Amino acid sequence: MPDAALPSVLFVCVHNAGRSQMAAAFLTHLAGDRVQVRSAGSAPADTVNPAVVAAMAEVGIDVSAEVPKLLTVDAVRASDVVITMGCGDTCPVFPGTRYLDWQLRDPAGQGVEAVRPIRDGIERRIRALIGEIAPASRS
Repeated sequence: MPDAALPSVLFVCVHNAGRSQMAAAFLTHLAGDRVQVRSAGSAPADTVNPAVVAAMAEVGIDVSAEVPKLLTVDAVRASDVVITMGCGDTCPVFPGTRYLDWQLRDPAGQGVEAVRPIRDGIERRIRALIGEIAPASRS
């Protein structure tokens, strides 16, 4: 199974409606098929935050069809890297999995103007992450 060799990343925030959706979309957009990408939330919202959808559309990434998903043990177990964004201790921990916690403001209830700097900070972190786990020269 060729996909088993690909690094896999799971982004987790509480509602899976903002930060984790932006991070997953950036990683998918920038790394393409070099990384398996998942996102989930410990208490998923019904829809992705409209300000997040608008802010991502400004940079040419459409997340309007995304649906927040519930965090599962299987998703964590299947990931090489788990990046949490304010979900506290709700994420299960497994040996051999790399865990990072990105301290980012929550875009919930914010307008597009407030979401833009969060989006841009996530993009910078994603670009650095790609350099670590899936550099372009990787075959």
